[in-house]
Amino acid sequence: MVELLINEYQPDYTVLPGEVLAYELELRGMKQQELAKRTGLTPKHIVSLVKGKSGITSETAIKLERALGMPAEYWLNLESQFQETQARMAEEGKLERDLGWLKKIPVNVMTKFGWIKKFKDKKEQLVEVLQFFGIASVEQWDDIWPTLNVAYRQHNTHEVFPEAVSAWLRQGEILASAIQCNNYDKHKFRQVLDEIRGLTTQPPEVFVPEMRKLCASAGVAVVLVPALPKTGVSGATRWANQNKAIIQLSLRYKTDDHLWFSFFHEAGHILLHGKKEMFLEGANGLEVEKEEEANQFSENELIPIKEFSEFISIGAFSKASIIQFADSMGIAPGIVVGQLQHKGLLKPSFCNDLKQKFELMY
Repeated sequence: MVELLINEYQPDYTVLPGEVLAYELELRGMKQQELAKRTGLTPKHIVSLVKGKSGITSETAIKLERALGMPAEYWLNLESQFQETQARMAEEGKLERDLGWLKKIPVNVMTKFGWIKKFKDKKEQLVEVLQFFGIASVEQWDDIWPTLNVAYRQHNTHEVFPEAVSAWLRQGEILASAIQCNNYDKHKFRQVLDEIRGLTTQPPEVFVPEMRKLCASAGVAVVLVPALPKTGVSGATRWANQNKAIIQLSLRYKTDDHLWFSFFHEAGHILLHGKKEMFLEGANGLEVEKEEEANQFSENELIPIKEFSEFISIGAFSKASIIQFADSMGIAPGIVVGQLQHKGLLKPSFCNDLKQKFELMY
């Protein structure tokens, strides 16, 4: 009986089972035609087996066992090892060709954030990144991410890597999948937004968990994911399925006015626009009309237009007047400062000390 040896290393070569078959025939002084007669296989099939053009099936292995006295398991293991080694060698070649793609992924930052593990070997690192994305190869990335209905605004002066953007989005998907949500309820979500608006005066340790809880009760998962280099995104909206929406925020600008405007902007997309769409907030001019609608929703939700118009009619603003108005509206004064600056009514350098600065809690 032949003893099978199992190697613990990955070979960089492969042995055709047909070569072993030819060797065994030679040892026995048996012609291929005789083996064909003994097994009931056609001479053409035997030639195909020897040349490696046909694989050894379970049925063939049993016939070889009876004709040559070598276990069917032996032949099947030879075939299995051959196929596996062939596949691994082909995969190694594919990984080598795809290493250029890896350069577009911010591996060091993703490692720092704990999203992936760091490897010295570039091919191992590529495999780790592919596993992070949940795909078998770079070809699948091309199939999945570029075909998404993406509308994002990206500053023309900034270089953007779609691969880095997709990594940021993917981390949001992973985090959102762990958030248990009720089925999406549009009316309920509209209600909880009013409650969340009142959280703008609270510190992150208070408003983050409460905002997540309220949104989850209406079918919306809120995730905070730090910005990656070469992305330029501050927020994103998409649907995990028909019953669960995702709001993803990066806290790119680190101040309360941007954070809250981004949150209500994304909420506006959920309430106003379709479930098959994705919106990435940066600045590239795609879906301009829908972006403007979300902007208007965010502005009006944070500061009702009637009250804001009355306030800005004064024409002069001080820290005291901004704080007083913010208190009357029940919102953080930094939000008022941000909107005044955005509308050109307040210089970008004025009253920034009224804004709260945040750091993401990873």
